[in-house]
Amino acid sequence: MNKKRKLLVTGGAGFIGSHVAENLVKKGHRVTILDDLSGGSLENVPGGCEFIKGDIVDEQMVNNLFASHKFEIVYHLAAYAAEGLSHFIRRFNYLNNVIGSVTLLNAAIRHGTRRFVFTSSIAVYGAVQLPMTEDIIPCPEDPYGIAKRAVELDLQAAAATFGMEYVIFRPHNVYGERQNIADPYRNVVGIFMNRIMQGEPMPIFGDGSQTRAFSYIGDVTPIIVRGGFEAQAKNRIFNVGADEPVAVIDLARLVAEIFGVEPKIAHLAPRYEVLHAFSDHAAVREVFGEPAATPIRQGLERMAVWARRKGHQAASPFTAIEIDRGLPESWARLIVQERPK
Repeated sequence: MNKKRKLLVTGGAGFIGSHVAENLVKKGHRVTILDDLSGGSLENVPGGCEFIKGDIVDEQMVNNLFASHKFEIVYHLAAYAAEGLSHFIRRFNYLNNVIGSVTLLNAAIRHGTRRFVFTSSIAVYGAVQLPMTEDIIPCPEDPYGIAKRAVELDLQAAAATFGMEYVIFRPHNVYGERQNIADPYRNVVGIFMNRIMQGEPMPIFGDGSQTRAFSYIGDVTPIIVRGGFEAQAKNRIFNVGADEPVAVIDLARLVAEIFGVEPKIAHLAPRYEVLHAFSDHAAVREVFGEPAATPIRQGLERMAVWARRKGHQAASPFTAIEIDRGLPESWARLIVQERPK
């Protein structure tokens, strides 16, 4: 990785994208960030990057950008990643997560991009046997997972037709510094921390027995970065993240303990979701070696330091709901509060 390369990071003002961009800049590469700032922030954009505000759905802008920059590698992290909410914003979900991705992919093929690194999600698996392995046939259960799987398949088709390389990562439940703690629909660690800092109870759908393997951003980022360069990663799919699943109720208690408060929990009606989700990482170990594994308490403590410094954030509800039917009551109340009187 000694050669300075021209790279594009979409979503580079967001959570994972900003960490990826920062890592690439430190390695001496010429990094352009494309982000519409709908979920990210200019304060996340690392120094040394060229920043362009734009929407990946804007075909003309995307084509002009690729024509002028001739990117060798694309890291595509821009997405609206809300599994539960995606049932109620189907058109928005597919427009941003499928059409936007295909717009980038078309431009990459036209302008000779060598490799396309795509952050998918373990949402593509659905409810399958555990742990989830890359050879399982995906069966996503929500529109977000369906969108991610569609892009995975399209990348495979593009590689077969045009020879452009791809690397697909399926991260899961990533948390850490720069997470959007104002988002009330996703990133449960951020939601918990934000609610604690406001003196409010932590919301949990159901009894909290659902399990996830929460993955610290500092462990995930280096692997995604190496995906653009590692020869053995060509045209492969990798799960990436932590190995040990944790019940959401136990996560809430641990976050409260780190903040030095009693755990106040608001149990909400269960929602439609996969109850248990964690993946196997043998493929990552085979190609990238043993990944870092930050203990969850340590990772949460690091994020808590950052969150306290940032301070609590007002919830930022998604107001363009397409389907009201079946919308969880707590989400519906947020939307009603935000609509013009």
